Amino acid sequence: MVPTLEDVVRITGLRVDGQAVTGTTYTSYQEPVERLLVLAVRGERSSLVQRTVLQASMGVASVRRQTGEGQAEYMDRMTEDARAAMAEEEGDAADRDLRRFLTLVIGKLILGTKGDPVGCRCLPLLEDLSSVGNYAWGAALLAHLFDSLGTSSRETGVAGFFPLLQVWAYYHLPSLGRGVARRRGAVPLLHCWRFCRDERSLRCQVTLIHDTLDTIPFGHVRWTPYVGEDDATQPWVERGRPYFGRDIWLHCFNTVVPLHHRLVARTLGLHQAVVEFPTRQRPGRSFRGIQQVTDWTVRVREQLDDWEQRGKEVVSEATSDEDYFRAYARRYGSQVYKGTRRSRAELDRAQQMVGGASSSREDPGRSVLEGQLASAAARAEDALAQLREWEQELRTALAWTTTLEAEMAELRLRPEAAEVARWRQEAEAATRWQQEAAEAALWRQEVEEAARLHAEAGDLRTQLGEERHRSDMLRSQMKGLERALALVGRSRSVTSRSGISSGSAGHYLTSSSGRQRNEEEE
Repeated sequence: MVPTLEDVVRITGLRVDGQAVTGTTYTSYQEPVERLLVLAVRGERSSLVQRTVLQASMGVASVRRQTGEGQAEYMDRMTEDARAAMAEEEGDAADRDLRRFLTLVIGKLILGTKGDPVGCRCLPLLEDLSSVGNYAWGAALLAHLFDSLGTSSRETGVAGFFPLLQVWAYYHLPSLGRGVARRRGAVPLLHCWRFCRDERSLRCQVTLIHDTLDTIPFGHVRWTPYVGEDDATQPWVERGRPYFGRDIWLHCFNTVVPLHHRLVARTLGLHQAVVEFPTRQRPGRSFRGIQQVTDWTVRVREQLDDWEQRGKEVVSEATSDEDYFRAYARRYGSQVYKGTRRSRAELDRAQQMVGGASSSREDPGRSVLEGQLASAAARAEDALAQLREWEQELRTALAWTTTLEAEMAELRLRPEAAEVARWRQEAEAATRWQQEAAEAALWRQEVEEAARLHAEAGDLRTQLGEERHRSDMLRSQMKGLERALALVGRSRSVTSRSGISSGSAGHYLTSSSGRQRNEEEE
C-alpha cells in the first residue's frame, strides 16, 4: 500500500497535474534570496533561510502553533495574519511579501526539512508569480515525502508534509482509530479530521500501533475509500484525474522518485496479480543529485518526458486475489503469522493459503512443511534477484561515477565567475602580503642599523669620558708644575743670596723641566 496522487489531491487540494516542479539547482541561493526576498541565507553555500527571520519580515513573527491546534487551523490563522499584513503593501513590496509567504508555505510545509530553517530551492520558480499556480506542487510533495521517509527503526524525524500520511491512514486503516471526524463533507479532506490526542507515552502508543497493524484482517483495509465523494465540488480532483492510477516518475527539483502502481494494484482497487516481494529489489530507482549547479530539465530528460506523457496506465488481468494472498502468506507467513496476536481464524486462513484448505485440515504438518519449502524457494529466488539487482546497481553506479568525474573535470576547467573573482582577490591579497613582508624586512634592517649606531654612540660616550678624565689629570699636573716653578723661583733668589751660582741652578731647572716634559708627553 502506498499513498497515491489521488490521495494527495483529495486530502490536501494541491495540484498534481501541470508542469513538473523542476529546474536548475544551485550551490548557493544567496543572490535570489537577497534580490527577491531582501533577506540573508543561513550560509554562503546554503539553500536555507531562518524561519523566524522570514516570519518577522511578513509581520507574523508572533504566530506560534498553539497547543491542540490542528495544521489546518494554524495555517488559516497564519494566512489571515499574513493577508492583513500584506494588504498594506502594493506594487513591488506586495510581490516581495507574497514571495516570502509562498517560500514559507512551500519550504516549511510542502517541502519541509527536519530542522527549523526553511528551504528556498523553490525561489527561482517564484520569480514569475503569474506562473506559480501552473506547477504540480502536490506531486512534488509526494516525491519529497517518499524520499524523506527513513527505513531505519532508529529514525526519529520525518521531513515533508507528514499530516498527509496521517489522514491517509484514517481513510485506509480505520481500525487504527487515530483520527476523529469533525466536519463531514468538507473539502479538501484534510479539513474533515482532527488529530486524536493520546496522553499515553510515546513508547506505549507505538507498541499499540504495531500490534494493531499486525492484527488488521485482510478484509478490514479500505482500498477505495473515496467512492461516493462529490467530485463536482472539487475541480482540482477532476484536473488531476488523468494522472491517477498510472506508473509515473515524480519530480521535486533534484529528487526524482518512481511511483510503481503495478506493484500495489490493490491500492487502486484492482485485483492484485501474483508478484514477488524482494526485500531490496525495486524496478526503477529514485535518485537524488548533490547540491550543485545542475539543470534537471536536461539531466533527467527521460523521466521528465514520462511525466509530460502522464506515465503508463496500470491494468490488472487477475480475476481474484487468492493467488496474491497465497504468495503473500508464503513470503511473509513465518514473519507475520506468529505468536498469539493473530486470531486463530486468520492463522487458519494463512495455512489454507499455503497448503490448501482441505490438506491443512487433514495434515497441518504437511502444509507447514510445504509453506516452509515454498518460503525457502522464494528466498532463493529473492537472493538471485538481489544479486542481479546489485550487479545492475554496480554498473549504474560506475556509469554515474564516470559521468560525475567528467562533469567535475569540466567544472575544474571552467571555473565559475565567483570562483575566478575569489581567486583574483586571493592573488591580490598575496601580493599585498608580499609587499608588507618586504616592508617589514626593510624595517627590521633599519632597526638593526639603529641598534648598531646606538651601540657605537655608547662607545663614543665612554671614550669621551675617559678623555675628560685624562684632561682633568693633566690640568692638575700643570697646576702642580706651576706651583713647583714658583717654589723654584723663590729658591733661586735664596740660593743667589747664599752663594750658589746661577748657572748650576739654571742647569738643574732645565734638566728637571725636560724630564717633566718627557713624562707628560709619554
